Amino acid sequence: MGFGGISIWQLLIVLAIIVLLFGTKKLRGMGGDLGGAVKGFKKAMSDEKSTEQDTTEQIQKSENAVPNDPANAEKTKDNNKV
Repeated sequence: MGFGGISIWQLLIVLAIIVLLFGTKKLRGMGGDLGGAVKGFKKAMSDEKSTEQDTTEQIQKSENAVPNDPANAEKTKDNNKV
């Protein structure tokens, strides 16, 4: 017994029919396209996670920042002129 009552021989026959219908070049191309799509999806997910982490860190930094007082504002203005 194989997958849900399908034997290994039946799977091999289906595979042989698919190869005959599409050909090995087309199947290889579809496999490459599918692999590229999965790779792009993983990259997009990791980019989204890093963007979320950066945003979270920026929010935490802004919450922990000391409010500006007039003395610091004057020093900042003087430093910007130089």
